[in-house]
Amino acid sequence: MTLQAKLDAFKADFEAGKPPYNVPPSVIETMHRATAELIESGAATCALKAGDKAPAFKLNDPGGQPVSSADLLAKGPLVVSFYRGVWCPYCNMELQALQAALPAFKKLGASLVAISPQTAVNSRKSVRQNELDFPILSDTHNDVAAAFGLRFELPDYLVDLYKGLKNDLPAFNGDPSWTLPMPGRFVIAQDGTILYGEVNPDYTRRPEPEGMLPALRRAATVSA
Repeated sequence: MTLQAKLDAFKADFEAGKPPYNVPPSVIETMHRATAELIESGAATCALKAGDKAPAFKLNDPGGQPVSSADLLAKGPLVVSFYRGVWCPYCNMELQALQAALPAFKKLGASLVAISPQTAVNSRKSVRQNELDFPILSDTHNDVAAAFGLRFELPDYLVDLYKGLKNDLPAFNGDPSWTLPMPGRFVIAQDGTILYGEVNPDYTRRPEPEGMLPALRRAATVSA
């Protein structure tokens, strides 16, 4: 089953109010409104895309050790995935799909990192829960996400909904701002050029990891 098929199946059950979430229709309507408004805002058109230069970054892994994009790119091409946090089931399914694709990435000499605004404690939970073998990095304040054009501020009515659902983003992220990254996936060549960029303001839609393989093959050819 493809990643998107799994996401669609989960979404169908979630929006039908099935356990364990048992979400009422009013919550679904509010989430749909927020997604529609983010799409209509055109925010995704401001994100970096193929041909742009990727911003350099240095972020901490769950153990507090800094991970530098420059160091990773010195070894080969880099896959970067931005996700919302361990509290997001869609993100967890995506992380699992990336883990399954990791051997194919490594075969092409590429490294993989995933970036979210969450604290180190929650990043460790991401690693455990999804059985990951690649670095999860903490992007405090979503600053790196902003550099890639992904950061957005949640509307007040969605903040109220999240608070009602006990989804306390300031606590998850150790940051008082109610911001998130739009899910985004990038392949970066060793010279810092973005070869592949996929950003979607609808967090229930994620590209298949295999879709990055052609860009990684090109990167491998260029660096050979």
